[in-house]
Amino acid sequence: MPRPTRPLSAYTGMIVAPQPEAVEAGHAILTAGGSAVDAALACAFTQGVVDPLMCGIGGLGSMQVFDRASGRHEVLDGLSTCPAACTAAMWETVFERECADGYGYVLTGAVNEIGHSAVTTPGVLRLFEAAHTRFGRLAWADLFAPAIDFATNGWMIRPHVAGMFATNDAAYGRLPYSAKLAATPDGRALYMRHDGAPKRLGDLVQNPDLAGTLAVIARDGVESFYTGSIAERIVADMEAHGGLLSAADLAGFRSRVDAPLEIAYRSRRIATPPPPAGGIVVAEMLRILERFDLTALGHNSPEYIRVVAEAMKIAGRDKERHIGDPDYVVPPLDLLLSSRYADDCAALIRAGEKTSLPRAGGDSPHTTTVSCADADGMVVSLTHTLGVPSGVIPPGTGFMLNGAMNWYDPRPGRPGSIAAGKRRFSSMSPTLVFEGDAPVMTVGAPGGAWIGVAIVQALLNVLDWGMTMQEAVSAPRFSATTDVIDISNRIPRGVQRAVEAMGYQVRRSALSFPFAAPHGIALWDGQMEGGADPQRDGYAAGVVRRAIG
Repeated sequence: MPRPTRPLSAYTGMIVAPQPEAVEAGHAILTAGGSAVDAALACAFTQGVVDPLMCGIGGLGSMQVFDRASGRHEVLDGLSTCPAACTAAMWETVFERECADGYGYVLTGAVNEIGHSAVTTPGVLRLFEAAHTRFGRLAWADLFAPAIDFATNGWMIRPHVAGMFATNDAAYGRLPYSAKLAATPDGRALYMRHDGAPKRLGDLVQNPDLAGTLAVIARDGVESFYTGSIAERIVADMEAHGGLLSAADLAGFRSRVDAPLEIAYRSRRIATPPPPAGGIVVAEMLRILERFDLTALGHNSPEYIRVVAEAMKIAGRDKERHIGDPDYVVPPLDLLLSSRYADDCAALIRAGEKTSLPRAGGDSPHTTTVSCADADGMVVSLTHTLGVPSGVIPPGTGFMLNGAMNWYDPRPGRPGSIAAGKRRFSSMSPTLVFEGDAPVMTVGAPGGAWIGVAIVQALLNVLDWGMTMQEAVSAPRFSATTDVIDISNRIPRGVQRAVEAMGYQVRRSALSFPFAAPHGIALWDGQMEGGADPQRDGYAAGVVRRAIG
């Protein structure tokens, strides 16, 4: 088994994220002596300013933290919940079909995707509050300065943001993102040009209303969002437009602290978030793939793609059958992660069996991530999102609310069906890897149902193939979240033809770096080395305490 090698570095802290402004924010906090959680939160607040369709204070998230000093290792859950007004059958008669790519459901009038009825109870600020209380070092208010500065003075539309603004998901059954940006007067003023088109690459966005909202949260804490002046604005807007979210929903929301879901993989310990987050998919794939000598197959060879794709499909099928909110549907984790089940699945793959996965339901691919490590041994992986953004910006607040009702199955009696207070399965899987008791790798990814398959390939690239972190997140990926195997445009056509000769339908992406966007930090032997997926706009930044001479 190869051991990853890393170049000698002087870094004592590091942060990596898909947005350069957010990396700057987190790096400044690390440099000022903040903990890894402090830096991740400052990064996340800034992400909500400069990636307004990906994430924000109206969204939801999942964070994993290991703190060497205290020995605590926790998953903090800020996944949103259905408002209390929701009922299982409320949209059954307007259900039309599932979205073609597995990200949500098509309803007449798009009531679950855009507008006030699409909003679930936002959870991410309660998560951030709990994380800071448990692991923060700097004052809460200090974490907001970079985000407030970018909101006040402005930021330029970057390539990935411009691409999102121009995205039209009509082929999959969802609305174009320009419709979300223009859904409210505030959205039109912030993100649309005078001709009615979305702002373009290089255009400036200034959001003084969001700066004011963040200043209130910095001064008064998150209670201002859930029961105070910001809550009053949210509820007034909901009542004016027939929304489901109520003052009681906001006031009653609490984040959760869980133990991570852990498995062994080739002598290392993999820690992922438990359901309803997506760690079970990552864990099940790794349990199956450990039964194969993957390096003997050749990286991204036809047989390697077949074996890994079948593991992806098995885990996706099992997620569809069994995984929802554990408060409503108890997941059979002991079975799915057992050695016997992994052996049986591996035997079917060896025999050439093809698992059927007509569709894998999941959340929106429009998400973001942060990984951070500090000099004291704290390691953090955070993924957060708006889900499918609702387009709703409560007047005068500057932030968009999530549209995560799109994730819930409008058909009653299913693991992902609608129910008051229910959390929906989320593919978000902020992951940590340990060798003995020491963390050696953190990885997270935005990308909806692709998150699990991307994280697994990044893990395999490091743990089996000995790649550096940057190599691991940059290597060509493939995906099997349905019966079709999707491949990167950098996988050779000869390989594609060989996989097709095995009886698979293969779909080539036009993109060079598709299928989620993993970002992470490797920490082997105390050396920090970051990796940022090239398809996004971010990078890894290290804090240097001493020079190597």
